[in-house]
Amino acid sequence: MEINSNNLVDISTLQNKDFKNLNTENLENKELREVANSFESFFLNQIMDVSLKSNNIAGEGPGSDIIKSMYLQNIADNSAGSFGISNMLYEFLSKNNK
Repeated sequence: MEINSNNLVDISTLQNKDFKNLNTENLENKELREVANSFESFFLNQIMDVSLKSNNIAGEGPGSDIIKSMYLQNIADNSAGSFGISNMLYEFLSKNNK
């Protein structure tokens, strides 16, 4: 697939000369949801890192710390949004951001 400006940007948005009528509410909500999920992912990663510090889930050889951190990051990223922390943060920020 060739990467160029046509498939990276929505052309209709760029051709629109009246930017006052663009609906950005959904975009802001989507970005806020992503930030809330990212925070929950970070928070979960920190909790698991501390609680599994003495556990050798990735072995003891060279690079085991890297593998362990990648494993924990993947679990945290895939679990983000399911513990309720991001929902509480999203609700709080969306109410207080208006």
